[in-house]
Amino acid sequence: MNYLSLIGRKTLLFDEDMRTHDDSLTDIVSISRFLVIGGAGTIGQAVTKEIFKRGPKSLHVVDISENNMVELVRDIRSTEGYGAGDFKTFAIDCGGIECETLMQNEGPYDYVFNLSALKHVRSEKDPYTLMRMVMVNVFNTVKTLRLAREMGAKKYFCVSTDKAANPVNMMGASKRIMEMFLMRESLTQNISMARFANVAFSDGSLLHGFNQRFAKRQPFSAPNDVRRYFVTPQESGELCLLSGLLGQNRDIFFPKLSEKLHLITFSEIAVRFLREHGYEPYECESEDEARDRTEELIANKQWPCYFFKSDTTGEKDFEEFFTDNEDLDMEFFETVGIIKNQPDFEESKLDEFMDGIEALREKGTWAKDDIVKLYFGLLPEFAHKETGKYLDQRM
Repeated sequence: MNYLSLIGRKTLLFDEDMRTHDDSLTDIVSISRFLVIGGAGTIGQAVTKEIFKRGPKSLHVVDISENNMVELVRDIRSTEGYGAGDFKTFAIDCGGIECETLMQNEGPYDYVFNLSALKHVRSEKDPYTLMRMVMVNVFNTVKTLRLAREMGAKKYFCVSTDKAANPVNMMGASKRIMEMFLMRESLTQNISMARFANVAFSDGSLLHGFNQRFAKRQPFSAPNDVRRYFVTPQESGELCLLSGLLGQNRDIFFPKLSEKLHLITFSEIAVRFLREHGYEPYECESEDEARDRTEELIANKQWPCYFFKSDTTGEKDFEEFFTDNEDLDMEFFETVGIIKNQPDFEESKLDEFMDGIEALREKGTWAKDDIVKLYFGLLPEFAHKETGKYLDQRM
């Protein structure tokens, strides 16, 4: 599948910088030992491949998804082969004692890349999944970073999101809170991060859903008023590698906006996808019509689509990679901007947030509002957008 054509582009974003810095990247990788956490997700697989093809001394990958890990190994063996370094995968939870023991016994690692995350806006619909989001995106990050520091890691990289800039949903806010905790940890451990846009056709995304709906001969459903920036899986891996290996302490990398990177709606991509597969999209008036007419339309080389205006919780009206009060370096790279951070944080508020989450978990019951209040303690300007409707209520 040609990801670039589907998102309306012809060339990769970071080609120029990857060519310029490839020797430096390869030199670092070839003498280093890596641990990739969350390495079987779409971004994690892309990062793992970028490291593997540059010949690391050691590359260990951790992910809770056993099936995705198997596919990662098959993919690498089928493209890059075997390599000379030590390559191992472990189907374990990065928040569990198993990962802690692995890091102690299999380390030390020079670089730890953390790509694990609960990334879906839909995950804020209930208090239980929302609590897990906090544990994965914030608590596990702090825990694995401190383990990396204990072994003397040169750098800890963690992926953030464009949704952390002026967040309006709980997922974006959890990543902004993660960034704040990492500022504190940066006093004793070199860290860097990356914010980037939606990864086209990443696992679980709406675009990935197009693949599933097409394979299952089911209607397409997508908002026609939500415009987003998209990067390819390869580009997500390249940006993480640049930040993780070349970024200075507290740097956050992001794609520069250019004629290559532009906004596009999900419905536009749906139309491109169907036409590339030989079908003409047919816009239905409702979900019911789309379901009821599926067989009839597909038989005539048309595909039922329901395009709608978005009204679900957490959808941001526009996308941004940085805020007005962040210090930027737009000169060092041709295609990548850098947010230059100082270690600004309020220790007491970070501790209050962590203590508050732990108290809720010890109590054994909590409501969504309990977690939202703790978010506001760290993010008083958090523009939480609650509509009462969630993506699980959509087709």
